[in-house]
Formats: sequence, structure tokens, C-alpha cells
Amino acid sequence: MSLPPLVEPAAELTVDEVRRYSRHLIIPDVGMAGQKRLKNAKVLCVGAGGLGSPALMYLAAAGVGTLGIIDFDVVDESNLQRQIIHGQSDVGKLKAESAAASVREINPLVDVVIHNTALTTENVMEIFSGYDLIVDGTDNFATRYMVNDAAVLLGKPYVWGSIYRFDGQASVFWAEHGPCYRCLYPEPPPPGMVPSCAEGGVLGVLCASIGSIQVNEAIKLLTGIGDPLVGRLMIYDALEMKYRDVKVRKDPECVLCGKNPTVTQLLDDYEAFCGAISDEAAEAASGSTITALELKEMQDRGDNIFLVDVREPNEYEIVSIPGATLIPKGEFLNGSALEKLPQDKRIVLHCKSGARSAEALAVVKNAGFSDAVHVGGGVLSWIKTIDPSLPTY
Repeated sequence: MSLPPLVEPAAELTVDEVRRYSRHLIIPDVGMAGQKRLKNAKVLCVGAGGLGSPALMYLAAAGVGTLGIIDFDVVDESNLQRQIIHGQSDVGKLKAESAAASVREINPLVDVVIHNTALTTENVMEIFSGYDLIVDGTDNFATRYMVNDAAVLLGKPYVWGSIYRFDGQASVFWAEHGPCYRCLYPEPPPPGMVPSCAEGGVLGVLCASIGSIQVNEAIKLLTGIGDPLVGRLMIYDALEMKYRDVKVRKDPECVLCGKNPTVTQLLDDYEAFCGAISDEAAEAASGSTITALELKEMQDRGDNIFLVDVREPNEYEIVSIPGATLIPKGEFLNGSALEKLPQDKRIVLHCKSGARSAEALAVVKNAGFSDAVHVGGGVLSWIKTIDPSLPTY
């Protein structure tokens, strides 16, 4: 369905702007009026990572007048495979600062607003209120639900995207004209059910595919052209090179945007709502979590331990803690791993950051290995505190 333009046009375009945007201006659907709307628009990108990189670059090139960037992270070398707005010389810099520098290089006519902070329930409403449109490039469910809730409560549309390995999704959520994110996903998936990109990986170029679709939808919304992805979910399979379009209907019983909403303000704790780990894993890890340094001391003393790496084989090939035996988490969940565990040794589990090993720990403890522990921070903590020469990912 076509929608009215989201913003009013600016008063005029300068001669420099006419030169720069000439290829837009000769498109009848965009023209001077559309480009003036872009100039007058204020768009916030949540995240300057995989999706935020192409989104920010093309929004800047398109002539969006004000671009906000919110990100609290720093550029890591493992980001460069997909986060093309950053370069080698940006490693160690704040992502928002690095992204802003690239945006200014692409288009010095854009006003860049930097938010070097994490998006929280304390600041999201204030930050969002200064923008016409939100482009969501986040990679975790807690922030996605918070972005959605804040956008609905403020009456603002936002363009959503998601990527994992070879698969991507995109949609536009605008409760005034269609469904919100909660209509599509009323509840977050169970903890550990959906691996993050950090755990499962992502094809770098997939970020460009989905990020450019997000910008395409943003331009349509701002200028009032075309048929935006409101009420539709676009699904992309990069391996098969196939796009599918699925209708998403507004849920009249949605707790946020339905007829009788029960969520009328932001939740107190979105991390708790989404559950980083299950209650069973949290209970198992309580009092049974050791540090990477404590693991190293165990090894140096020659303690009778059996160290288990619960990551996937491809992760194990990249880097591993010396002495660890690979038994992927899936084998713990289906029970097949238990027969591989010695009865006469203390079981020590680890993964990349500690979430998956906590889930496996719950299984191990329920099987009677009462003194089993897991390494908080996993391989990343080992690299940081014990052996910085090892590669990270």
C-alpha cells in the first residue's frame, strides 16, 4: 500500500545539491520534491555494524539531511569482513566516530549526530523523539523489542533487518498503518534457540543485500513513493538467490499495538524479558562459574579435570583452549554427550562467551555431575587474560 510522505520538503536545494543528486532528480517519482524531502529528513541508525554500515553509507549518499548514529562498541578486526564503513585504521576506535567520519567523506552536506552510548530504556525515548524514522541494525532480541516498543509508543515507523549466515529478512513496522514487531514475534525465542551471528557467522555481503533494502524502504517512506514493506516480510536466501514475500497482519490482540494493549510503557528489563540464558542455565551457573585464570591455575596444578569445548567444529578450528575436547552443545541437549564424560574427573565446560556452556552445564548437573563448572567469558576471556596472541573471532 502507498503511504503519504513522512516528511515535508525543504525550502530549496542548492546548486551543489542539484549537481550531487542529479540522478535522483531526473527520476519522475523522486524529482525535486522527493529530494527536498530527503534533505529535510532526520534518520537514526541503531548500530554501525553489519547492517548499519551499508545503511549509513547509502542514506548519506542519497542526501538524507540529518543522520544519527548510535553505537557504543569499538571497531574490532573481526568486524572488517562485513562492516564496510570501517577500515583497518579504524580498529580500536569507537564505531560511531568511525562511521561518522566515513559518512562525512561520502557526503559533507549531511549533518551527522553521534550518540556514543548504549541504547537503554533510560535514553531510547529521548533519542528517538528527535528523528522521523529509525533504521534498526541491531543483532540481539532485547534491543529489537526495545526499539519496537519505543517506536510504537512514539508513533514512529522503523525499518527492520535481520541477518544470519546466508539468510536475511527485512520489513517496515509502523503501528499506525500496519503490524509491529510484536505482531510478527509476540515472544522472543527460547534462550539459546537462535544463535547470534557471533556464534553462527554471517556472509559478509549479506549485510549489503539487506542493508540496501532497508535504505530503499527508508527512501520510499520519507518521500512517499512506491509500496513499502508495511505488513510484509521480505525473506532472502543468498545461497538459492531467492526472495520470498510473506504477508504479516496486524494482531488485534497484540499486547502493544492491539485493540486493548497491556504494554503501555517500556519494560523495565528487556534482557530479562528475552532471557539471555534459560532459568535452568542461570541456576546451574550460580556458584559454578570459574574464570579463565582459575582454569589456567587448575591446568598448571595438574588438577584432575576434563575440559570440554561446547562450540561448533568450525569455531574450534579457528581457536581453542589447550587441552579441550570438542563436544558441541547440541550433543548435550540431545543427551549423547553424557556417555563421553568421564566419571572420575571434574567436568569443566566452556564456549565462546559463556552462554552456551551454561546451558550445557545445566544438562551435566542434572545428569549427576554435581561438581561440574563452566568458564565465564569462555574463549574470549581466555584470549584476553591468558593468551592474547590467539586469534579472536
